[in-house]
Amino acid sequence: MLDLIIRGGQVVTPWGVGSWDVAVQGEKIVAVALEGALPSDAARILDASGKVVVPGGIEPHAHIAAPIAGRPGEFTAPPEAVSRSALFGGTTTLTDFAIQMGDFDIFQAIDERTGRWSGNSYCDYSHHCMLLGEVPTRVMEQIPEAIQGGFSTFKIFTTNIRPKENIPEGEGRLVGMGHLSGIMEKVAANGGLMFVHSEDDDIVQYMYKKLAEEERTEWFNIHEVHNNMSEDVSFRRVIRVAEWTEAAVYFVHVSAKEGLHAVREARGKGLPVYGETLHNYASFNADDYKQPDGMKYHTYPSLKSEEDRQALWEGLIKGGINSMATDEYCTDFATKIAGRTTHDITGGHNGAETRMGITFSEGVSKQGMSLGRFVDVTSANAAKIMGYYPRKGAIATGSDADIALLDPEFSKALSMGDLHIGDYSIWEGWQVHGWPVTTILRGKVVVEDGQFFGSLGDGQLIPRKIGGDILSRPAC
Repeated sequence: MLDLIIRGGQVVTPWGVGSWDVAVQGEKIVAVALEGALPSDAARILDASGKVVVPGGIEPHAHIAAPIAGRPGEFTAPPEAVSRSALFGGTTTLTDFAIQMGDFDIFQAIDERTGRWSGNSYCDYSHHCMLLGEVPTRVMEQIPEAIQGGFSTFKIFTTNIRPKENIPEGEGRLVGMGHLSGIMEKVAANGGLMFVHSEDDDIVQYMYKKLAEEERTEWFNIHEVHNNMSEDVSFRRVIRVAEWTEAAVYFVHVSAKEGLHAVREARGKGLPVYGETLHNYASFNADDYKQPDGMKYHTYPSLKSEEDRQALWEGLIKGGINSMATDEYCTDFATKIAGRTTHDITGGHNGAETRMGITFSEGVSKQGMSLGRFVDVTSANAAKIMGYYPRKGAIATGSDADIALLDPEFSKALSMGDLHIGDYSIWEGWQVHGWPVTTILRGKVVVEDGQFFGSLGDGQLIPRKIGGDILSRPAC
């Protein structure tokens, strides 16, 4: 007898969209069949009539239980809180960062993250390896073993992000082009992929000083610091280094049309270059900073113009941007609005829960994004690029039974009562059309009818191996 049959929904699979039934045995999908073709003696039959059935979402970029910049000893929300809220939002896998810095090597960083997550997550998870500053040779030599151990992605920054004078000695993030080339060579030679926060630090630091000299350091000028030129120049430098080293590159939080154009041009040359944006970048623009407490909208690099915002949607729908992320960085409201200047503003927000719903509402319901493309940008592409696929990111025989049901008729202005983390949300009052209503993690129904049925420890660490096609060409 089957454990679960999902019946009557519009199912989005790798081969198309149709009115199929999905069979689950244990933690796996065991069949996707024509309506009525499966037996009716399952332990449970879940009626999905009127719903869209998609793979559980994959969050490619989250900072969970992470140090808050400029606030020593304080951390963003922990796995317990973020994983629960993610499941309410249809996301079943989170990917955060194991941070290597100074004397802390890659394996110590992975051990720290694994210890923090093990037994403390409601959903599945993995970690990128984050390499900061002047990465020692001994640390670079650990890259092959980390990849073999299932940690296949490595993040670096081409900027310190914040003003140099605000960064404690030894805590700089910037990885120079020389060190970047060395890291890329190791990663490329061993089947890994680079995640890059790409801004030109010279431009960023110059603009911090310029605004200070002009006495224009109010937070709502932050987009002048983290500007379009910085993204353009940096993306193109990184792509050139990637060409020299034959490395695959994933640009995190593309925020400007120039970044989108650089990714498209590289992909047009056949390079394995990928890009993500954030759902707040695709829904707000720099004018929103001028609202009272408008710093609540900020995530580094920054919101850009309305033209940039529209370009990001065009890239999501038509190609050039591969995935929708959040850069999850959940703090309370008092912490979020404490910084009032370009020099001390706090980035990030609690976005993992709203990512799939906002993408469906804004992309599918309002702009005609196809259901197949919706699955690509919320699940399948991240799974392929980061090495979860086909275990994750697909409704297909043999894949994990990570499944979300969305109700396209759900229509209301979001309130805090609809959300399950934090004491504020930039999405409060946002009118949505379509929202996740049921979530299944490896065969277990964990969210249904507004109720939560998950248990701490349900989440598992998922090892990853990236396919050769992803690393050799623009494969998705």
